[in-house]
Amino acid sequence: MRIASYNVEWFDGLFDDAGHLIMDSGWSARRDITRAQQIEALGVVFTALDADAIMIIEAPDQNRQRSTVRALQNFARAFDLRAQEAVIGYPNDTQQEISLLYDPAALTPRHDPKGEPGTTRAPRFDSTFHIDLDIDATEDRVTFSKPPLELAVTTRNGTTLRLIGAHLKSKAPHGARSRDAVMRLSIANRRKQLAQAIWLRQRIEDHLAAEEPIIVMGDLNDGPGLDEYEHLFGRSSVEIVMGEGDMALTDPHAARALTAKLTAAPTSARFFIQPEGRYLQALLDYIMISPDLTAHTPRWRIWHPFDDPACWQTPELRDALLTASDHFPVVLDIDI
Repeated sequence: MRIASYNVEWFDGLFDDAGHLIMDSGWSARRDITRAQQIEALGVVFTALDADAIMIIEAPDQNRQRSTVRALQNFARAFDLRAQEAVIGYPNDTQQEISLLYDPAALTPRHDPKGEPGTTRAPRFDSTFHIDLDIDATEDRVTFSKPPLELAVTTRNGTTLRLIGAHLKSKAPHGARSRDAVMRLSIANRRKQLAQAIWLRQRIEDHLAAEEPIIVMGDLNDGPGLDEYEHLFGRSSVEIVMGEGDMALTDPHAARALTAKLTAAPTSARFFIQPEGRYLQALLDYIMISPDLTAHTPRWRIWHPFDDPACWQTPELRDALLTASDHFPVVLDIDI
């Protein structure tokens, strides 16, 4: 079975309110790329992936006028994808949903959130997490701007497992007018992101304690060397979510990045830094599996247009990956 995680930059901007693709020459939210160009590129990438399930980060918006599921299913039909059904969990207010696009002949996913609002440990992801973020004996209240998508999944072979799609994000220091204000707000936002990682890790540990296989995937927006504030905290969000010891999740790309010092680490995203006139590459996207799933011959791959030989040697796919999004798909092939 092939499972992918793919952050599609501003996917929502490619659909009208009825969920139809806007195939025109108007500008997309991607720099110097039209909507038609981004749509065609995404069609190439999704077709090449040929995945049984794709966890889409920044999926089209869900609100009173717009439907994430309708938009994704229209996209799938437009390119005749096997993965033609979609499921969403708790919608959010960011116009960037988390949704699973899947092949119903390969697996059956069901939105199955755990936890209860108001509990002190691992409350439901659409509620509030209480934690002291800065050791001042004052309880902080943390929420997800994008509540993780929790799915109970049964594969066609009868395997049952948990699948969690997540998009952790530390907000930019909007409104800060001085260097000190930027620093204070950046550190506060980073603390909140780490708290979200702790919240997510508590849920993971509950599933592991119940001996439920679990895959955690998505954009954690954190990793070694990502910003100048990481040295203030003992661990990154990635390390918190992965855990340690017998209950640690496995992702070889994350493991390599966390141990890399002088060697090049894997990357899954590429951003243009306008003031510096250059591109920044980072590892932001992950597929982490529980220890019991490591016996099912897992094989990971980042579809990076420059680092992956097959992508580089296929010009149409290479160009499409660069046009479609600022992130590249992370793929897990596993026998389940």
